[in-house]
Amino acid sequence: MKLTVRIALIVGLGVMIALIAHEGALSIAKLLAQAGWTLLWLVPLHTLPLLLDAAGWRRIILVRCRLLTLFWIAVLRQAVNGLLPVANIGGEIVGIRLLTRSGVDGTWAAASVVVEVLLTVIGQYLFVALGVTLLLQITEAIRLTAELAFALAASMPVIALLIALLRHGAVFERLARIARAFGPKMQGSGLLERGADVDAAVRNLLGAHSRLTSALAWQLAGLTAECIETWAALCCLGVSVTFSKAVILESLTQAARQFIFIVPAGLGVQEVGLVAVGHVLGISGEVAIALSLVKRMIRIVFGVPALLAWQWAETRREFGRVRRDLQG
Repeated sequence: MKLTVRIALIVGLGVMIALIAHEGALSIAKLLAQAGWTLLWLVPLHTLPLLLDAAGWRRIILVRCRLLTLFWIAVLRQAVNGLLPVANIGGEIVGIRLLTRSGVDGTWAAASVVVEVLLTVIGQYLFVALGVTLLLQITEAIRLTAELAFALAASMPVIALLIALLRHGAVFERLARIARAFGPKMQGSGLLERGADVDAAVRNLLGAHSRLTSALAWQLAGLTAECIETWAALCCLGVSVTFSKAVILESLTQAARQFIFIVPAGLGVQEVGLVAVGHVLGISGEVAIALSLVKRMIRIVFGVPALLAWQWAETRREFGRVRRDLQG
C-alpha cells in the first residue's frame, strides 16, 4: 500500500509539473503576482466549510461535544489527508483518536466518523448531480453531460451497497477478525479493537434519520461554502464567473479527486480536473492551474500550522507519559 501511494504521489506530481509547463509557468506566476496579498483573505474564508462540516459531524455524535473541538479535529483531518502521503484515509484514523481523547467513547467516536464519511459520500454525490445539471443548463454540452450522468447512475448501486453493508454486513467485526489473523501490528485503531460494537453503533446511528438528515444538510452547506471560496479565488485572479460556474468547477473537480483517491492531496488530479472542466466553461488553462495553486496555498497556510501544533501537543503528551513512567 505504501509503495502504491508513493508511486501515485510521484506520478501525480509529474502530471502537475507537466501541466504547469504546458500552460506556461510565467503566465501562471504573473496571474498569482497580480492577485498578490489579496489571496490571503481566502485563508480565513476557508474556516467556513470546515465549521459547517464540524456542525454536521456534531449532529451524529450522541454525547455532548464542543463545536470548537470538532472544528479543530476537522482541521487536522483535512490537513492529514491533504498534506501527508496517506491516500486520503489517515485523517479519519486521526479523527477517531482525537475524538476519543476529548472524552467520547472510542466505539461511538469510530462509528460517528464512519457515518460522517458515508454522509460525505452521499453529499458529494448530490453535489456532483447538481454540478452536472448546471453544466447542461449553462453549456448545453449534451454529450459530456450524458457521460457524467451515466457515471452517476452507475455509481448509485455502489453507494446503496455501502449503506447495506454498514447496516447489515458486520463490516468491522469481519475486519477485526482479519486484523487479529495478521497479528497485533494490524490492530490499534478504534475501528478494529471492538469491531462488533462499532457495527452496532453504526447501525444505531443509521437508524437516527432526523440526525442524518440534519448532518447531511450541514455538509451540503459546507460544500456550498467551498464554492464561495472557489468563486472568490477566481475574483482575486481577475476572472469574473457566475456562482453556477464555481459550483460546476468545485463539484466535478471534487468528484475526480474522490474517484482517484489513492493520489495524495490529489496532486495532478485536481489540476487535470480544473483544466478540463474550465475548458468547457471557457476558463483558460493558465487560470485553472493558478486556481488550483491558490487552493493548495490555502490548504498549506491553513493546514501546516495545525499539523505543527498537533505534533507539538503529541510530543508533550509522550514526554509526559515517559516522565510518569520514570517517576512511577
